[in-house]
Amino acid sequence: MKEKRPLVWLSAVYPVFSANGPLFRDWQLIHASPLGKPCTGDRPGSGARVGVFDLGSLKGDQLTQLPQWLDTMPVQHWVATLESHQIQSPEICALINRYCKDYHTLPLQADRLNAILGHLWGMSELQAKASRAKPACYHDVALEGESMAIRHVRELLQKFARTEESVLIYGENGTGKEAAARFIHDNSPRKNKPLIAVNCAALPRSLTQNELFGHEKGAFTHAMSAQKGRIEAANGGTLLLIGVDELCSEQQSAILRFLQEGLIERLGSNHPISVDTRLIATSTKPLEQLVRTGDFRSDVFYRLGSLHVLLPPLRERKEDIPVLARRILSATPSAKGTRRLTDNALICLAGHPWPGNLRELQNRLRQALLLGEGPLIGSEDMGFTANPADSYDRSRELSLDAFRSRADRQAISVSLALAHNNVSAAARLLNISRVSLYRLMDKHRVPHGASARPQKDN
Repeated sequence: MKEKRPLVWLSAVYPVFSANGPLFRDWQLIHASPLGKPCTGDRPGSGARVGVFDLGSLKGDQLTQLPQWLDTMPVQHWVATLESHQIQSPEICALINRYCKDYHTLPLQADRLNAILGHLWGMSELQAKASRAKPACYHDVALEGESMAIRHVRELLQKFARTEESVLIYGENGTGKEAAARFIHDNSPRKNKPLIAVNCAALPRSLTQNELFGHEKGAFTHAMSAQKGRIEAANGGTLLLIGVDELCSEQQSAILRFLQEGLIERLGSNHPISVDTRLIATSTKPLEQLVRTGDFRSDVFYRLGSLHVLLPPLRERKEDIPVLARRILSATPSAKGTRRLTDNALICLAGHPWPGNLRELQNRLRQALLLGEGPLIGSEDMGFTANPADSYDRSRELSLDAFRSRADRQAISVSLALAHNNVSAAARLLNISRVSLYRLMDKHRVPHGASARPQKDN
């Protein structure tokens, strides 16, 4: 049997037509009488989306007090019922115009009113779904594009998704590390299980064990019931540690047993719990360097996983910028599909160094949508100075040689990251000699550094 939908009926008298009549076969009546002042602490109609107020039953002070009731009741769409002569009153017309989506003159026609209310209920459902939809953000487009850099990243992520190994994702702020983690989870056998994210930078030291492992009833004051931690909540799915480089040594020690054995213990319990949780971690800093400086535990680092991926900064995939910009604009409701970038704006986008990466691109485009006028988005709308000399200098970065150089730098950086800065291993990944790789590193000014020096091959 179809469940009835709640309907608020605001009138001075209870409706005299039968509750089993054609109207109330689809609706669960909630009657409210506007006598006296409304009580905001116990408002009738909670959970209802549509309502009817019967103007024909209201007299004098009741009509005066009606707006107070309507302003405090949780109803999205109102329909007024009234006598035909009442439509001649300017006050009644103003009231209907302010509060109602429709009105119905008496005598009541159940089929007609039912059709009106059903349409408004459907509209309220559409509005509820639209309000739950997240606004478009750079995460939604972070992995799009056809540059060699991002295509290589997508290929790696596809391979990683098919495994059960832990993954470590490197990248500057705003490059889409969380989007990469979601990509792995959504393309893995665990996609129908939860993806639980933990912001390591916002994880207080004193609450680390409670947040990650949970607690038993009575484990501490106010622990009135047992509660799962984030790791246990992700059982069968994926745990995402955002900014794992932000964990202090004490916090790193706390997760070591989980990384080693897949076991956790809730606070207040001595019984280990086995969890089947895949781990993905993100970091803005190279963890190997933090290990060498003593800021990250080596045993934790080696257990975070052997699968590493480096997300390229936006300045190293500038050929993707036009596609990314148009995609963000098309997915932004305020753009309404009518705004596009001028040629000079595209040149400015290609020449900008993008210290904030995709997050900065999104913010500049949103600024342009708010401040710009007309169908075209110019460089000034995004906060760039309109200087022809600047545009000329920027346009030099659009040359074929510039694109090739950026592709070479990206290939070198990715191979070194995958080879843990072992130059010999990186050269084998690129199918070139170690001498050739050193020559390319010098040409493109990729620093050798201590971490990039050749290590003894096994």
